[in-house]
Amino acid sequence: MSEIPSELRYTESHEWVGEVDDGIVKIGITDHAQAQLGDLVFVELPEAGDTLATGDACAVVESVKAASDVYSPVIGEVTEVNEDLADSPETLNNDPYGDGWLFAVRLDDPDSIKELMDADEYRDHIGET
Repeated sequence: MSEIPSELRYTESHEWVGEVDDGIVKIGITDHAQAQLGDLVFVELPEAGDTLATGDACAVVESVKAASDVYSPVIGEVTEVNEDLADSPETLNNDPYGDGWLFAVRLDDPDSIKELMDADEYRDHIGET
């Protein structure tokens, strides 16, 4: 059974969004996604200053099994990326909702995250009811 924190919002493509403050959110991949991918060995992140639209392929996570695109769940500007993942991509496996965050975005519309799934909806989506 996957860990699904109730304070986060989720996408159908298995990204999570967590509010930080002042219209900025952190984004990562879910526990379910990292478990499906297996041991992660490489992460390619967007650059600070990049402008993202909802659904943009903006990052890549690569495991021993496969490479997978990460899609932006929101519209906004990348304010920060998790540089530590370059040397320690396995952090995504060990702590996907904490130190394994991928990047932060300043939202164009802070209310837009309300359109994403809550924890119960995501749990239903992955079949863990």
